[in-house]
Amino acid sequence: MSKILVGLKRVVDYNVRVRVKPDGTGVVTDGVKMSINPFDEIALEEALRIKEQGATTEITEVIVVSIGPADTQQQLRTGLAMGADRAILVQTDSPVEPLAAAKIFLQLVEKESPQIVLLGKQGIDDDNNQTGQMLAALWDRPQATFASKVELEGGKAKVTREVDAGLETIEVDLPAVFTTDLRLNEPRYVKLPDIMKAKKKPLDTVVIDSLGVDTAPQFKTTKYEPPAARSKGIMVKDVAELVAALKQKGLA
Repeated sequence: MSKILVGLKRVVDYNVRVRVKPDGTGVVTDGVKMSINPFDEIALEEALRIKEQGATTEITEVIVVSIGPADTQQQLRTGLAMGADRAILVQTDSPVEPLAAAKIFLQLVEKESPQIVLLGKQGIDDDNNQTGQMLAALWDRPQATFASKVELEGGKAKVTREVDAGLETIEVDLPAVFTTDLRLNEPRYVKLPDIMKAKKKPLDTVVIDSLGVDTAPQFKTTKYEPPAARSKGIMVKDVAELVAALKQKGLA
């Protein structure tokens, strides 16, 4: 049985306007809608599409994994409703930095022996873009990051990557770690019958301490501040007035 392991991170929904706490110690999450990190949702969609190709890819199981508090079960259930076969929650109430997350995924990889680990390229909350690369290094397996197209053939994968200069296509041996970019696919819509079926799918909870991973923070965030408010725009009648306005602001 060949597996794909997919990481799902619980984040503030991308449609919600993020607000900083009055004391500057973090962002407000109480009463705020939480969702699957959009890049991780794309990763899960790609895993499901690979599995649906059947004998072509030999993938027979998709496992979703998340690290977070008990409430993260909600996002894992959404992943199961999308089509994942089972879920694993590594439960912790403390934030986990990318290196610790990579070490936790490594423990699960050693247990589950997946052919592919699919992660979003970054979380929209911290924008670190580190966990996939760190996992590949710890696992000592190839990595293909910022994937916009994935093709499997035998024990290899051809991945088209989005890079600064355009697109780059590489071939890697499996098992490997892939991180997904925005244009890889469009995640499917979850239907009510699928939500009901997801309630019966297995969701295992693992206490983070049982994995023997040091999750002590390596960095300390001293303060959170909202971005400066934008100044009000002005309307101009013609190009000459626009140029004059830019010169006045020292921009032309």
